[in-house]
Amino acid sequence: MARNDDRRRMLADAGLTVLATDGARGLTHRAVDRVAEVPLGTTSNYFRNRSALVTGLVERIGERLAPDEEFLAERSGVEPSRALFAEYLRDIERRLMQNRTVTLALFELRLEAVRRPEVAELLVPWRRQAFAGDVAFNAAAGLPGGERDIALFHYAVDGLLFDRLTGPLEPDVPPARIIDDLVDRLLPD
Repeated sequence: MARNDDRRRMLADAGLTVLATDGARGLTHRAVDRVAEVPLGTTSNYFRNRSALVTGLVERIGERLAPDEEFLAERSGVEPSRALFAEYLRDIERRLMQNRTVTLALFELRLEAVRRPEVAELLVPWRRQAFAGDVAFNAAAGLPGGERDIALFHYAVDGLLFDRLTGPLEPDVPPARIIDDLVDRLLPD
């Protein structure tokens, strides 16, 4: 069969919707077919088994959550500072919250990785590679903070996202303010 990348992405997006709405147990080829409104069996033509489907979903998450090239280009010549670092973090939070379905699907896969080693084998290296990319970006941009600082921010932002998705502790405090407070407290002058 000829490869149809648009259809593959559409099916992966439907799979992310299934994960976000029904959880990992609801993720089946048939469920993806139904959400995508395609004939039964279509998803299995693009993703032969569950492992291939999960791999496709992880790849699609990376595509959907990638930073906007224009956003990065606008800041490429800006003097590195804590304020610029906070701006990058606010953009990460914004992208993840604007793509709630994708973010929920990612959390769902992370939980499924705890229960299913085959999912962990796909997801853990992907997450570590993304983390290494974040550390390299930060160093190349001359931004403050090293690998340990970036890890701490990952932990904090993951917690912030989970809080926002599941019922915020402080619903009246904007996420941007929380991120600015995190940067102020975790990165010394």
